[in-house]
Amino acid sequence: MKNNVQHKGVTAQVVLGLLVIAMGLLFLLDNLGLVDMHRAFSFWPMLFVIVGTVKLCDTRSQGGTLLGAGLVGVGILLMLDRLDIIDFSVRTLWPLVLIGLGGYLVSKSLRSRGMLGGVAAGEGAGMLDGTGSGEVVDITAILGGYERRVATQDFRGGEITAVMGGCELDMRSASIHGEAVINVFAFWGGVTIKCPPDWTVILLGTPILGGFEEKTAVPPDGSKRLVIRGYAIMGGVEIRN
Repeated sequence: MKNNVQHKGVTAQVVLGLLVIAMGLLFLLDNLGLVDMHRAFSFWPMLFVIVGTVKLCDTRSQGGTLLGAGLVGVGILLMLDRLDIIDFSVRTLWPLVLIGLGGYLVSKSLRSRGMLGGVAAGEGAGMLDGTGSGEVVDITAILGGYERRVATQDFRGGEITAVMGGCELDMRSASIHGEAVINVFAFWGGVTIKCPPDWTVILLGTPILGGFEEKTAVPPDGSKRLVIRGYAIMGGVEIRN
């Protein structure tokens, strides 16, 4: 069955490319003596805005949208604090992180029960169920670790997010009908994906001060393809058998 997980990576790459061009122009103007980059570096919270924007452009899940919006919001608040418009500190940030994490858990629980317009998780529903046999994965690890085993014989892809944490997905007992796509997003974190030796792995990820690494065997044919897309920002993504 053809993978039904859509991808918005082109938009994210355009946004990221424009941001990289803007940074290059700033460094060029600094070399020409037109701007002072030492003052510009004081606006480091823009990193959260950039990462959050990339995540928003690259996600198809509600959890990914909440995470991207949260990163953008934190970056804006820190920027306003640097500009002395508001008084915002790391001490204020931690309660907001807890509130956001709690809201995400509540929304995910309600969605899995079909109370937010979603489909209840179960056999054929596409989400991971209690036995780990979901056809579509939606995994998020923030400031922690997540390990999961998938044994479905009709894996269709999904989304994995690791922010200052780690995710490990073991699919060595699973199978694919044709092609599946996994969108990964590792920010100060790591993602490890274990797949069967008869899967052809296609890496289309973009590393930014991070890395994508493939350690898989050469499959006998290309009938089963696993496409890995996404970003590793100061983090790493590893695919192995």
